[in-house]
Amino acid sequence: MSIDLVTKFMPYVDEIFTAESKKSMLTNNDFDFAGAKSIKVYKVSTSPMHDYGRQGPESGNWSRYGPVADLEAPTEVMTLTRDRSFTFAIDKLDTDETAQQLAAASALARQLRQVVIPEVDAYTYNVMCEKAGHKPAAIVLTSENIYTEILKANEALDNAEVPESGRFILVTPEVNVLMKHCKDITMDTDIGNEMRLKGVIGLVDGAAVVKLPKSRVPAGFGFMVGHPCATVAPTKLEDYTVHANPPGISGALVEGRTAYDAFVLDNKACALYFQAKAADGLTVTSEEGSASGKTKVTVSPAIGSGNSYVYKAASAVDLPAVGEECKTGFTAWDGSADITAATGAELLIVEVDADKKAVKAGTAKVTAKA
Repeated sequence: MSIDLVTKFMPYVDEIFTAESKKSMLTNNDFDFAGAKSIKVYKVSTSPMHDYGRQGPESGNWSRYGPVADLEAPTEVMTLTRDRSFTFAIDKLDTDETAQQLAAASALARQLRQVVIPEVDAYTYNVMCEKAGHKPAAIVLTSENIYTEILKANEALDNAEVPESGRFILVTPEVNVLMKHCKDITMDTDIGNEMRLKGVIGLVDGAAVVKLPKSRVPAGFGFMVGHPCATVAPTKLEDYTVHANPPGISGALVEGRTAYDAFVLDNKACALYFQAKAADGLTVTSEEGSASGKTKVTVSPAIGSGNSYVYKAASAVDLPAVGEECKTGFTAWDGSADITAATGAELLIVEVDADKKAVKAGTAKVTAKA
């Protein structure tokens, strides 16, 4: 005798975890794009100081104040380029027969949390990293050097005369862990509830520490120290509509459109310091190869699925940043063949993905057969 047991569906949706946007505290909306697709901002020059000619103008000048300079006023143009949209339909019976869990309003809210906000954030942070005025060479960040590197960033902003009040430090969860293990860092947690709600987790060297999901920053993101004055991030249009029973659909049609962009002002790019994270993680060893001038190289751990190796050898090599393209100057390697290189040279092995972008890397001093 067979018995069909009851299957019960609960009025609950297994939502994907998503983080709220922190863009508003890292950027500004100082310019109004209402009624315009583009705006122009003047960059007015200044005049140098001179010694006042108390006894009369210097030779060649008619003014005792010095040579009269003509101020320049070039412009920079900001044009909105991101005009994005989505649409989906929900059948009336689907709403009824899923205990109202497949409802238009809740589905729209889910779309904004899980799709729209992450896309806008990722685009904005990518622009900030690309246009940052300070971009030192990629390095391997550790719990021993993270505090020193943050101090270097603040020093660079200090020398550029960036306002001290309002600075932020953007970190991923991985770098946040390094900061927690750094004996030199004790996060000042004396921050207001309003800042906590915005995502500030502490203060380091006077700057607010903000943690971002890894998925919303570019590959190879180490940390960024900056000031909101540098980045203009307008959202010109946010238009989300639920149409009830439109022609051809028994149910709801949801449509959404958002027009946005992000710009780093030319004269304020110095207020952004982006530290890229160098690719590491490979242990490389070199020993005498099978023929003169050859070295046998072993690499661990095992290569990832779909990835490949490239290499270069020189008197000195730098680790590439995670996500950096490794084509020019590199040679493909199958992971087993002997490599031609001179003893004493530095050998860089990089594991790259299908787009030849660095995933992991490691170096070794070459030992070649005489």
